[in-house]
Amino acid sequence: MKQLSQIYPLLLLVTMLNGCTTIGYYSQAVSGHISLMVSGQPVEAVIADASTPAALRDKLAISRQAREFAVQRLALPVGDAFGEYVNLDRSWVVVNLVAAPEFSLEPHRWCYPILGCQAYRGYFRLKDAQREQALFHARGFDTFIGGVTAYSTLGWFDDPLHTGFTRLPEDRMVALMFHELAHQVVYIPDDTAFNESFATAVELEGLRLWLVAQGKPGQFRQALERLSRLSQTLTLVQAFSTRLEALYAQQGLVPDDQLRTRKADLLEQLAQAYQQTSEDWPEPGPFGPAPVTLNNANLALFRQYNQHVPAFRQLLRENGYDFAGFYRAVDELSQKPAPQRSELLTDLSERFTEYL
Repeated sequence: MKQLSQIYPLLLLVTMLNGCTTIGYYSQAVSGHISLMVSGQPVEAVIADASTPAALRDKLAISRQAREFAVQRLALPVGDAFGEYVNLDRSWVVVNLVAAPEFSLEPHRWCYPILGCQAYRGYFRLKDAQREQALFHARGFDTFIGGVTAYSTLGWFDDPLHTGFTRLPEDRMVALMFHELAHQVVYIPDDTAFNESFATAVELEGLRLWLVAQGKPGQFRQALERLSRLSQTLTLVQAFSTRLEALYAQQGLVPDDQLRTRKADLLEQLAQAYQQTSEDWPEPGPFGPAPVTLNNANLALFRQYNQHVPAFRQLLRENGYDFAGFYRAVDELSQKPAPQRSELLTDLSERFTEYL
């Protein structure tokens, strides 16, 4: 009953919050998480069950190896995370809503107890996310809803493994496990870009070491190719984001209709550049198969997850790939005031050169 005893304080918190929207949001979050927790079965029991499909049994066996690797090689705080398995009836565990003003790449932020403010809001039911999305549309915001394969409770609960993980190819499943575990190491309230970029860096470097240890150079090359595609997309997004931000800075000086037209032109140019860049890729890129429709919201989300990845990879390199030392350095960085932290991350990014 350990899991349920940890959830009860959240239920008490819900009853203390004011406002129907707030109560409704936290109620669906708590009920959705409880449903996930009580549906879990021990991974060992699922593996031992003769009715378990061989492919799932193999994935779960790999997950056990990945948990051990995360502890021994990546110094990640695994605890009892991923010790249970949940069979979902959908490909995502939650959906995230992202919203950004019509003329800004700075996403709207929702604020929560303990977690601080985040640039996205998760829902266990798609219709709930769509209802909130409609409210932002009415205010003229750009929005994006995307399925989320996994989420972290930052060590407050023993997060389970589920079909969102096991439906992925082996290397991506392992990488996602590393990403979610990394959130337990360092987490800054109110800085989504810092948190997600750090976890993505651990994911990438952890996967590199995992595949080398597994003696799977073919999968390692595929992972490197995906990283290259991610880097190419990030370069495009950063270049066009600079142009969009310059355009949005003219709000109040230029009529909104002109801003709207020029914004649409820039987003279409970015979509075309992405299509040209990705046309020879063997699989869809970060924005999915072209042609794509882009707006401030999905650009903001992409930047949140990838903006500082080069900086954290550089910091890991400067710590001699000692993950424990790297985490201490990241923790020290997290204590800096936001402006100084941003300057240090920019400096690290500028020193980074790809070495894979």
